[in-house]
Amino acid sequence: MPEEMKQEDAAEESSQGSGEKETPSNDASKDMRGMIDQFEATLDEYMVKKAPFHIPAGGKDFLVKVAPYFIIVFAILTLPVIVAGLGLTALLTPFAAMGGYYSFGALGLLSVVFAAAALIVELMAVKGLFKQTHASWRLLYYASLIGFAGNIVSLNIVSGIIGSIIGWYILFQVKERYKN
Repeated sequence: MPEEMKQEDAAEESSQGSGEKETPSNDASKDMRGMIDQFEATLDEYMVKKAPFHIPAGGKDFLVKVAPYFIIVFAILTLPVIVAGLGLTALLTPFAAMGGYYSFGALGLLSVVFAAAALIVELMAVKGLFKQTHASWRLLYYASLIGFAGNIVSLNIVSGIIGSIIGWYILFQVKERYKN
């Protein structure tokens, strides 16, 4: 018995000595961040270093200058669609259970929620895009991941993969322009 108490005391002291306790949510957050960073490195490898062709410097400069305006226009056009989509999917969800089209059910609602989340993250990046900050580029990367997840959840797998590959190619080609 006394030896067990010593082991418990030693374990307690070692956990208190670090000053920071590891929680399951903290571990999950670190794991998710690591996976996202690893995926970013993989995309950087294939979309930039091993890409069969590259966007010319003038094209990259044009894309960097136009990107914030494009996002603003896209947001203005998309916001009413998202609001309407939330209303329609909420209204038609009960009918989907009776054999209606699946996109008006829970999957449709999830898809609209993912689209809204991606739009919010993109709008958060606009200010930094004018200044060409790396943090704003990273927000666009996160928005692309959210959009990809939304496509997978809504079972738009093929179009989600093709659209994401095209978007990631453009995003990673201009990454070097965002340095601040």
